[in-house]
Amino acid sequence: MSQAGTLILIMTIAVLAPLLAHGISRRLPVPLVIFEIGLGILVGPDVLGWAGDGAVIDALADLGLAMLIFLAGYEIEFDKIRGATLKRSAAAWLVSLAAGLGLATLLSGFDRGVFIGTALTSTALGVVLPMLRDAGDLRSRFGSVMSAVGAVGEFGPIIAIALLLSGRSWGESTALLAAFALLTAGAVWWAMRPRPPWFAKVIAATLHSSGQFAVRLVVLLLAVMLGLSQALGLDTLLGAFAAGMLARLVLHGAAPESAGSVVERVEAMGFGFLVPVFYVVTGIEFDLDALLSGGRALLLLPGFLLLFLLVRGFPVYALAPPDLGTRDRRALALFASTALPLVVAITTIGVDEGSLHTDEAAALVGAAMLSVLLFPSAGLRLRGARAARRDVAKEPESW
Repeated sequence: MSQAGTLILIMTIAVLAPLLAHGISRRLPVPLVIFEIGLGILVGPDVLGWAGDGAVIDALADLGLAMLIFLAGYEIEFDKIRGATLKRSAAAWLVSLAAGLGLATLLSGFDRGVFIGTALTSTALGVVLPMLRDAGDLRSRFGSVMSAVGAVGEFGPIIAIALLLSGRSWGESTALLAAFALLTAGAVWWAMRPRPPWFAKVIAATLHSSGQFAVRLVVLLLAVMLGLSQALGLDTLLGAFAAGMLARLVLHGAAPESAGSVVERVEAMGFGFLVPVFYVVTGIEFDLDALLSGGRALLLLPGFLLLFLLVRGFPVYALAPPDLGTRDRRALALFASTALPLVVAITTIGVDEGSLHTDEAAALVGAAMLSVLLFPSAGLRLRGARAARRDVAKEPESW
């Protein structure tokens, strides 16, 4: 099939997926991403063989992943997650990294263990936050803690990718990261400077016109940070996450009354087009044959699923803020163990470099898909609607 035909098929799946999710949600809550990836597998080369890949499709999928990480960075409200909560989240991730690298190296050797261990420490913040928002739980105390845990679970693995999976020496990687950090700090300084009065006026005046100044500015920020990270030889996901944080600082600092409307338009572009392309292409490129043809891969899949809970979930449970109850700590561990986008990115790097076998990559991605299907639903059931309503207005003195 031509790339134009494949794109039409992908967008058909993007339209069908929310209809299926809505219809089934009345009986069984299934995340939208499962339908997008599942239908991608169905039309992919290992089942129906209707869809293939190509330069244009791959570029759109890469942009979809960047947009997903960008929106995850934008969602982080650092004024609510700083202090003890952020320190506990960072400590839990460092424990996860040590445990993940240790266990994966012990089981698979260092070369493969670095990829597997790093993947086990990730949290799919871009998947989890929309679920919490749809459940009315994003602005609660639990939602703020989960935002901190998820932010570290997204940002930490991205840093680990730059340090451990770049193929460069530690010294060179550290120097490049330091250069990126300095440039990003300069961008943050610029973003936090007071904007002239005309800036907010232009945003408001073009918000409902074809000009869309603020949306174009956000896209420019994303492009600049992606280009900066690529120029320094770092993973572009690092630039996407930083761009999301910068966009939040600019919009909420210069035009807080318009920020919500602007991000709604950016989300429409992301979740309406680019992000579904990424997930459907993930399904199309999923190596189903490698997973089903050998017993080893099928045994690895539940093993990796368990490791997500042990490596990522247990440290989060153990180091969660003390004001959270037992049920909330368990729910937090389940949400933190939900992984997918970075698992796909890390396994792709591993396979391309010849360090990961395709069956191992398929088992890891399959386990991540199951984590998206199982863990958030279980976490929401543990939380319950009453808990969300009860603490939505709670504002602890020190988080």
